[in-house]
Amino acid sequence: MSFEILIVLSLIVLAFSLFVTEKFPLDVTALLILSILLLGKFLTPEEAISGFANPAVITIGLLFILSHALQKTRLLEYLIIRINKLVSRSRNLGLGVYLLTIGIASALMNNTAIVAIFMPVTIRLAHQYKISPSKLLIPLSYAAIMGGTLTLVGTSTNLLVNAIYIDNGGEALGMFEFARYGWIPLIIGLAYIIWIAPLILPSRTITSSLTKSYHMAGYLTEMKISNDSPLVGKTCRERNINQNYDVMVLDIQREGHLISTKVGEEIIQSGDILFVKGAVENFLRMKEVEKISLLTDEKLTQKELEQEDNVLMECMLTDKSDIIGKTLMQSNFRKRFRTFILAIRRDGSIIRKKVAHVILHTYDTLLIYGRRKQIDKLAINGDFILLGEVQAELVKSRYWWVSILAIISTIILAAFGILPILKGAIISAVILLMFKIISPNEAYQSIHWQVIILIAALIPLGIVIESTGTATFIGELISNTVVGFSTDIQPYILLGLIYLITMILTEVSSNTATAIIMTPIVMAVTNQIGIDPRPFIFAVCFAASASFITPVGYQTNLMVYGPGGYKFSDFIKVGMPLSIIFWLLAILLIPIIWPF
Repeated sequence: MSFEILIVLSLIVLAFSLFVTEKFPLDVTALLILSILLLGKFLTPEEAISGFANPAVITIGLLFILSHALQKTRLLEYLIIRINKLVSRSRNLGLGVYLLTIGIASALMNNTAIVAIFMPVTIRLAHQYKISPSKLLIPLSYAAIMGGTLTLVGTSTNLLVNAIYIDNGGEALGMFEFARYGWIPLIIGLAYIIWIAPLILPSRTITSSLTKSYHMAGYLTEMKISNDSPLVGKTCRERNINQNYDVMVLDIQREGHLISTKVGEEIIQSGDILFVKGAVENFLRMKEVEKISLLTDEKLTQKELEQEDNVLMECMLTDKSDIIGKTLMQSNFRKRFRTFILAIRRDGSIIRKKVAHVILHTYDTLLIYGRRKQIDKLAINGDFILLGEVQAELVKSRYWWVSILAIISTIILAAFGILPILKGAIISAVILLMFKIISPNEAYQSIHWQVIILIAALIPLGIVIESTGTATFIGELISNTVVGFSTDIQPYILLGLIYLITMILTEVSSNTATAIIMTPIVMAVTNQIGIDPRPFIFAVCFAASASFITPVGYQTNLMVYGPGGYKFSDFIKVGMPLSIIFWLLAILLIPIIWPF
């Protein structure tokens, strides 16, 4: 092993370590690795930026734009709710049709967008079936993941592997060639998540009340202003209630009327009742100093909070939000959005104390309280996903049907080899802009730039893995493991080993990073053994997307983590058997569909 290979292997280990620990955002980690490779002269400047000109990267960006245009029509929500009504008599049949529709939709659109669209629908479905959302949200993520493997455009991983494979002299993977195998794990996977997964998944979130779901009983109460209170004739801001006691005044009830706007500037009167959020010890301290009556027997419920035009709702931070990495205080959340954050759900735990000082992460679930109009505004620019309500009506703006026609025609033309996917996506995006179905600003905002930067910055790592001989070195290690078996079963052992390594790596890291690293290794090892690389390339595609065991391996798992109230162990319990089933299926069936 040369010194160069040792350095590259060390960088791969460093990259995976940073991905697992989340020391930096994924795109920052990718750029860090790229910078080290460039400074170490493993790459020329032209090679370092080659990822940004890669056809797969550009195609992924364009598909984000097409998906956004389709999302604007609300076609998918409309269809799936209508379909669900037809099969509402049977829960299992209804769930089966629902999840199958999601799987098919994921084959045509980015699966992250699919989960974002259907999380509110899934929570509504849980209400309909009188079950906890935690019984359905992991199945939602799994269905989207499995459906994404049916086509070339269903997941960025397939597009990326295809591009690397072509660069290494391979024949392009067909648009629907993935479905020759993909429909089998999809059907088996759906059967598993409909009949087996509910027996394993816990009921972690309560569908009837968000205050109960977030265990807010000890954090929400009422306070009555006495005649001799220092607050009388003053405002909460003048008395520094929030700063002095870490107590948040949500509303003021006065003579049966609820005051919800500019609460901090309202002059307090004797007999006012304050709806407050905080901790018990802070309530007691405020009671002594401000001489108020603490109505400890009165616990604010969701019903009491939702008076007049006020609503209590869950919302999720998307990767587009500009408040990620900041606290609520730093982002001036309350003044900017005129709403209150009562609690934060993250990684299976609930944060209720000092929420204003918590640094926000992507896919945090926020318990939000405020005027309906203000909360509805949060979802307009895509920074937040509202999890409470679903609009199931088609949005028929001018030329709305062009969005549907654009994405379908792009895929069909590519499938029949009439127009390459990149050309079709460019033409479709331009048509959408020309007809003003989406604005240029919407197009830019619809692209998940973190994904684009991550992939573009990691593609040069694949170049280095190949050029330094690292792929050949790792390929020799794998082939030496395989040669001990008889010639007849060597390809099956190799396929099982490639799938297993890819599956393990994708559980602890980015699926795109795993695909970029494993594809040149597959090309090297199959070249050494002298067998067709195509079945192994498909094994990498399917294994890199088979992230069911951890919430960190795939974005859709991370998205449902908070709203489902899951623990890390829930993914292991339900995902491990499914991953083993898919591993065995791949070993048995991939060689039949794509012979060695």
